[in-house]
Amino acid sequence: MGTHVAKLTISLPRDLLSVADEIAAEKGISRSKVVYMCLRDMADRRLQMKMAEGYKALAKDNSRFAELATTVVHEVLDE
Repeated sequence: MGTHVAKLTISLPRDLLSVADEIAAEKGISRSKVVYMCLRDMADRRLQMKMAEGYKALAKDNSRFAELATTVVHEVLDE
């Protein structure tokens, strides 16, 4: 399955453009690749944060369920 690429024109402050050019020169890549890598990194971190939030919510639900189940077991077993 191929990757679909779209062209984009963006405006950047000169200082950020200089940083992009420095990174591109250091890594031997294009400006476009620098922007791509930055966006990819941000997208990955965003996904990780969303997943962490989901895992935390699931942990709370599991904890509540365990507490409820323990209470029910004690009531049923008359402990």
